Amino acid sequence: MKRTYGALLGACATVAFASAAYAETITIATVNNGDMIRMQGLTDDFTAKTGHEVEWVTLEENVLRQRVTTDISTKGGAFDIMTIGMYETPIWGANGWLVALDDLSEEYDVDDILPAMAGGLSHDGTLYAAPFYGESSMIMYRTDLMEKAGLEMPEAPTWSFIREAAAAMTDRDNEINGICLRGKAGWGEGGAFITAMSNSFGARWFDMDWNAQFDTKPWKDTLEFFVGMMNESGPAGYATNGFNENLSLFQQGKCGMWIDATVAASFVTNPNDSTVADSVGFALAPDNGLGKRSNWLWAWALAIPAGSQKEDAAKQFIEWATSKDYIELVAANEGWANVPPGARTSLYENPNYMEVPFAKMTLDSILSADPNNSTVEESPYVGVQFAAIPEFAGIATEVSQEFSAVYAGQQSVDEALEKAQAITNDAMEAAGYR
Repeated sequence: MKRTYGALLGACATVAFASAAYAETITIATVNNGDMIRMQGLTDDFTAKTGHEVEWVTLEENVLRQRVTTDISTKGGAFDIMTIGMYETPIWGANGWLVALDDLSEEYDVDDILPAMAGGLSHDGTLYAAPFYGESSMIMYRTDLMEKAGLEMPEAPTWSFIREAAAAMTDRDNEINGICLRGKAGWGEGGAFITAMSNSFGARWFDMDWNAQFDTKPWKDTLEFFVGMMNESGPAGYATNGFNENLSLFQQGKCGMWIDATVAASFVTNPNDSTVADSVGFALAPDNGLGKRSNWLWAWALAIPAGSQKEDAAKQFIEWATSKDYIELVAANEGWANVPPGARTSLYENPNYMEVPFAKMTLDSILSADPNNSTVEESPYVGVQFAAIPEFAGIATEVSQEFSAVYAGQQSVDEALEKAQAITNDAMEAAGYR
C-alpha cells in the first residue's frame, strides 16, 4: 500500500494510526560533515510527523564511500538510505542499483532543485538522488590578515596572487599558515582538490582516446606549484589534512586562506565555533587566465538502494530532509546562515538568505562550474573534479596516494607523475578503454 505525505500529515488521529500501523526504523549512512550532523539533531521532527525512527551510521568521508560502495555492489542491504554524490549517482542509477525518485510529492516541488544539481544526480533524465546540499569550492580568507599584508583580494584572483598572498600572511612564530589546502589521500579528498586545481593549469586526466595525461607539462606545473606553495605557506603535515582538518585549523585562526567547499562558509562564520567569524571574506576559486577556474561541483545527496524493504519510509525521509520546509526548520532553529545551501532555486530567491554574506558567492561558484566542459583541452569525460566512469574512484584513490607521498616528502613530483601515468593507463587498458 502506497503511503504518502498527505496520508501521514492529516488529522492527529490519522497520524496516530499511520504511526502505529506503518512505523519503521530506517538506517541511514552519512558523512560526518557539519550539515549532516545538524540534520541528525533535527530528526525528532521527522519522527513526530511520520512515526518512523532513524538509526544513523556516521562515517568519515573516505570510509563512507568504501562502505556504501561495498554494500550496494554486493547487495548487502545494510542501509535504507545512503549519502552519495554526483559521481556515484548516475553510474549506480544506470546499473539499476538505486530506486528512482520519479514519484516525489507535488508539495516537494522537484522542479525547484537547481538544474546543476538535478542534472548531476540523474541518469537518462530520471532523478536517483535528492540533494541535501549542493556546493562548489571558493576561497575563504582572513580579511584582517589580508589587510595586514597590505593586499586586497580580487573577486576573481589568479593562482599567482594566491601564492603571493599566502607567503605574505604566513607567520610561523604565531602558528599562522598563509594557506590551508587538502593533501589527504582519497579520490574525493585531496584527489578532488588537485584535479579541480589542475583544470585551471590546462591539465586533464585523459585525452580523447582515454590515454592518461600525467606525463604532460600542465600536470607537472600543477603539482610543482601546489607543493611549492604549501611548503612555503602551508601547515606542517598537510599531506594528511582533508576537509575537516582544514576547517578546524581555519576556525582556530591558523589559516590565512582556505580554498574548499562553499558549504564551509557557514561554519567559519559561526561565532559559536569559529574564533575568526567576524573577519572572513570570500572570493572565486583561482585561475591562471586559461579560461577555467579551479572550483568543483558536488552535491551530497540522499538515495535509496534498490531492494530496500523500507522504500516508502525512506522516500518520506528524503522528502523531509531535502524539502523547503526543512530549510525553514533549520533557519528557525539556527539562523539563515546555517541552512543547507546550493540545492534549491527558491533559496536564492529568498531575501532573508541573500543577506547572508556568502550566499551570492556560493551561487556564482556553483554556476561557474561546468561538468560538461571542465578542461582547457577537450576531454572525453563528464565531471569537474572527477571523471564520471566506474573505474575512476579506484584509479584516482591510488593516484592521490602517490601525490600525498610527494606532499609528505617521500618521493618527487616526477616519480609520482610517472607512477600515476602507469597506474591509470594499466587500469584503463584492463577495463577495455584502450
